[in-house]
Amino acid sequence: MLIGQASINLFANILSALLGLLSVFIFTRLFSPHDYGIYLLGVGFASVVSTFLAGWFRNLILSRHARNDGSDVRGLVLSGYLVCCLTAPAAYELGRLVGLDAIAAVAAVLLAVAVGLFELTQDLVRARLRAITAMKATLVRAVSAVCLGVSVAIFAPHGFLLLVSSALACLLAVLVQSRAAWRGTIVKFDGAGLLAAAKQGLPLTLSLTLLAISSVTDRFVIANLIGSADTGRYIAGLDLVRQTLMMPAMSVAAAFFPLAIKIHANQGRAAVRSHLGECVELLLSITLPACLGFAVISLHIANVVLGADFREMAAQTMPILAVAVIFQILTQQYLHASFLLSGRNSFYLINTASIIAANVILSYAFVSQYGTMGAAWARLGADVLGFFCALILSRRAFPIPMPPGRLALTMIAGLIMALTVITIDTSLHVSDLVACIVLVGAGLVSYLAACWLFDISYTRRRLNVCLAFFRTRFANIGTGSAT
Repeated sequence: MLIGQASINLFANILSALLGLLSVFIFTRLFSPHDYGIYLLGVGFASVVSTFLAGWFRNLILSRHARNDGSDVRGLVLSGYLVCCLTAPAAYELGRLVGLDAIAAVAAVLLAVAVGLFELTQDLVRARLRAITAMKATLVRAVSAVCLGVSVAIFAPHGFLLLVSSALACLLAVLVQSRAAWRGTIVKFDGAGLLAAAKQGLPLTLSLTLLAISSVTDRFVIANLIGSADTGRYIAGLDLVRQTLMMPAMSVAAAFFPLAIKIHANQGRAAVRSHLGECVELLLSITLPACLGFAVISLHIANVVLGADFREMAAQTMPILAVAVIFQILTQQYLHASFLLSGRNSFYLINTASIIAANVILSYAFVSQYGTMGAAWARLGADVLGFFCALILSRRAFPIPMPPGRLALTMIAGLIMALTVITIDTSLHVSDLVACIVLVGAGLVSYLAACWLFDISYTRRRLNVCLAFFRTRFANIGTGSAT
């Protein structure tokens, strides 16, 4: 069951990410940088507000609804969410304060409410292990967002209308799974229950909200100092980097985080440290070549995926942002395991707050001096500082290994791959799409060769195990056919 559920969720996330890339491909060609910038600012603001609106009830759903023991928390969740939505006027004023115009602020708040409802509905469905229903809703939302966005672009290409279309896409996705999630829900106001849920959900809500703020700080700094058009150009490249590079890292972390908890509970500290030592090497061996490879062919990727008005800025900023993702992944997908294992939830808040503070200070300083390029350098600086802050905090929580020798070999293999790709790229005279295919293939071959040479992540041992498995399978098939 676990493998089946995980496979369905991963498949849905991959398809959703591909549709997200398709939307970037289409929207950067149909919308002006100004209107696309308004849309991206609204999406960033809505992500923060929706996280605050829905975060209070995540623990409640996971701890009680997932039991499936007859208790029904859906009425409490829905009534609590409606209460939280009463803060919409305050959210509108906050949107105006951070630089959104009146219409965009209204549209962003509507999107935040719709996203929050969608996320809560998804949580209810997933808590009952209805992965197929959740997958359908995820795909409906992604497809509807693209189709409605194209309709907006054809009839009235304005950023605030694109925000409204995204809100409608979320509501359509809620309708798809409303029968499974909300059927039979009785809504009644329970003051004591809501107060208990608020107390339980406060730490997680603050953590998730701060994390959402840390991911959108730089876009609002650019918007206030330079304008929404440059914001659109910058975020188009930033989102392209994130959507491409975060997926494999999150998939790896989703596999080793629960296993680390189990090993720690059953076998103790020494066993989990050994497990995490292999995990960080595997995580870096996947993340580093992907980020470095993306950085060195950023120009080709920008020319293939983005519209003409967005390419120049993206080609300049994406190499820097790709390197920043390395530190972001090591922080969030590895070092944060230390806080989880030790139960030091306050360290999440400290680390995230430090990243926000560094991003705000560096963004204002660098954007004022260097323009939009300064935002990319500020994000890199903030993620590097966040990494070292998490590393220091992990020493006080649960010291997890960072094996220097093994990680150094991984870095050498990644640099060999990057130099190989750069060398081949200088002699290529083909279209950008063909160049991407050729360079990705060459980089993959060179990196796999280096992995074999340096035995990165115990490549030889793992390959021998795989070969032995397939030999056994083929032998069994042959034996079965002979009989």
